[in-house]
Amino acid sequence: MTMLVREVMTSPPITIEADGTISSALKLLDEAKITALPVLDRAGSIVGIVSEADLVQDSALLEDRVPLTAVRTTTESPPRRVTDVMTHLVVTVRPNDELTVAVELMWSSLMKSLPVVDRGEVVGVISRSDVIHLLAARDDRIRAEVRELLVVECADWEVSVQDGVVTVTGPADEHERRIAAVLAGTVRGTLAVRLR
Repeated sequence: MTMLVREVMTSPPITIEADGTISSALKLLDEAKITALPVLDRAGSIVGIVSEADLVQDSALLEDRVPLTAVRTTTESPPRRVTDVMTHLVVTVRPNDELTVAVELMWSSLMKSLPVVDRGEVVGVISRSDVIHLLAARDDRIRAEVRELLVVECADWEVSVQDGVVTVTGPADEHERRIAAVLAGTVRGTLAVRLR
């Protein structure tokens, strides 16, 4: 069974409007402990994404006092709105896309997170940290699911999982062992089954 984006994404998404201030974007990123915000127009459609990288490029934000030699006199005001610094070309995924599609897009585009869009509406965000969280908890989830399946057949089975490899220890009856191997192999994320 294939894992879908909607099963891993963070929802509801934290977003910001294009005319929002840079300082409000910084506060949202900091408070939510996230790396990017989908940017919406007033109608709620996605028009960009603003990331940590977009915001830290404004080096004036990093120092309270800028050396006099670095100050430029200009009639242009520095960018103070999200629309001035956001990335306009947005890579998105859909909720029913396979998780592998999102991972491949993050890897190939070097994006840390992708907005999840359904019928023109941003319904979530999937990030590298969401995938890491899933992978970190994978063995525990697999163990619990295999254990639940096997307890119906025989309560004496012991199950351990390491890096997606399921080890099942139990009765010596060959027929029961084959059933245990088949059941364990049906759990999503199981890479191999060992019987002891």
